[in-house]
Amino acid sequence: MRRRTVLVTAAGTVVAQGVVKCLKLANSVRGKPESYRILTADMSPLAAGLYRSDLGVIVPKADAEGYAEAIVKLCREETVEALFVGADEELHPIAAARERIEKESGAVVVSNPMTVLKTGTDKWKTFEFLKKNRLPSADSALPENKEEFARRSGFPLVAKPREGHGSIDFHIAKNPEELDHAILAIKRAGLHPIIQEYLGDENPEFTTGVTVEKGGGYVMSSIAMKRTLKGGQTYKAFVDEFKEIRESAKTVALKLGCRGPVNIQAKLVDEVPKVFEINPRISASCPIRAVAGVNEPDILFKNFVLGEKISVEEYRRMVCMRYWNEVYVPYSSYERTASRGRTDGKKDSLVPAYF
Repeated sequence: MRRRTVLVTAAGTVVAQGVVKCLKLANSVRGKPESYRILTADMSPLAAGLYRSDLGVIVPKADAEGYAEAIVKLCREETVEALFVGADEELHPIAAARERIEKESGAVVVSNPMTVLKTGTDKWKTFEFLKKNRLPSADSALPENKEEFARRSGFPLVAKPREGHGSIDFHIAKNPEELDHAILAIKRAGLHPIIQEYLGDENPEFTTGVTVEKGGGYVMSSIAMKRTLKGGQTYKAFVDEFKEIRESAKTVALKLGCRGPVNIQAKLVDEVPKVFEINPRISASCPIRAVAGVNEPDILFKNFVLGEKISVEEYRRMVCMRYWNEVYVPYSSYERTASRGRTDGKKDSLVPAYF
C-alpha cells in the first residue's frame, strides 16, 4: 500500500479536525491501494489536531511574515502531495501563495480560485452574485440603506459581518434601535456589517457540501443535511436525499466557478431554497458526510492529485448527534512541542474510548 503525504493547516479548528477525521476514515477502508500520512500545522502548541496526526508542526500566523516560507519548507521536506486549508483566515494567504507553493514544493493546493474565494468569503459579494444570476437568496443590504431595507423587509432583521463565519457577531434585531446597536457592535469588532432578511426559525436550514472537479467542468459529489445549530456549528444533522436542495447547491457551485470544495447554506422558504451563505472550502461537517458515504477530502485528493474522474451519486440516510470530546497530552509532550515546534502527533496523545 502506497503512503500519500498530505498537509492540513489550522489544526486547532473544527474544519481541519474534520478533514483529519475524513482522511483517517479513508485509511480504514480495506483494499485501498493507498493510504494517507497526515501532517498538520498550526500556530499554537494547544491545537488539538497537531496531536492526532502523524506529524504536527508549529508555523507562523497566516498573515505573518514567513508563513508562506514555512508552508513551502514543510511541504518540500516532507514530500507533501496535497495541502488542505483548515481555516477561513488561511484561504486568501494560501491562494495568494498557491503558485509558489506548488512550484517550489510540488504539493497541490486543494482550494478554489481566488475569484471564488473573494466572492464566497464576503457575504455582500455573495448576495450580489446570487442576485445577478437570479438565484434565490436572502435579501440583503448595507448599513447605509438600512431604513429603506427595513421598510421593505420589516423586522426582525439579521445583522452580521460580511467576512464572518459561524455565529460570530450574529445579531437578530427586532427594531431600529437593536439594528443600530448590532451594526455598531460589528464595526467596533473591526468588521463590516451586512443586513439580511430574517428567514424565520420555522423554515428548516440546510447545509450542502459540493465538490467540483479541478477543471470546473462537473460536480463530483453533493450531499445535503437538515440541521440545528449550536455555537454556529452543526449540532444535530439529518442526512437525506433532499434532491431540490442539492440541485440548487450544485447550480450555485457551477455558476460561481468553483474548482474544489464549497459549502452552501440555505433555508427552505415556501419550498424554495434561499441561499444565505457560501463557504468556499471544505465544511466542518465533512466527517458526517464521510460516514454517510461522501468523503470529500478523499474525493478531492483522487481528483486533484491522481487525476481520477470521480462521481458519487448515492449516500446513506442517517441522523448525527454531535458531542464534545477530549485529547489528552502529557505535560512533557506539550512542553516539547512548544519548544521544538513539532510533535509526533498521535504518539504524543490519548483519546480514551469512554463514550
